[in-house]
Amino acid sequence: MSSAKPREVFIQGVTQDGRVFRPSDWAERLAGAMSCFRPEGSGGGIGAFIGYSPYCVPRVINGVKCVIVNEALRDVELMAWDFVMNFARDNNLQVAEACLLPETGSERPKAG
Repeated sequence: MSSAKPREVFIQGVTQDGRVFRPSDWAERLAGAMSCFRPEGSGGGIGAFIGYSPYCVPRVINGVKCVIVNEALRDVELMAWDFVMNFARDNNLQVAEACLLPETGSERPKAG
């Protein structure tokens, strides 16, 4: 039995009415607030606080600031998951469920 990969939620820095969300560093702030939620057994010690959690990372996708939230965060800390989802809802941000696909180079689908 194979385990399904957790889905990812993309919180986009664009409101439902198409405006760019401000402040401009919102994605880094949100991901920074979630930085302590990490997979069990991940490295501790000096410098462990530096960097983002793999469950909540800021990215720029097609010129739009986003935060990619892995649904595994829900299992690690439900209140953290609720916090990021409520942040998106309260700020009227666009949210999409998807997963990042690895880049395949210059391959293009064949027309059929």
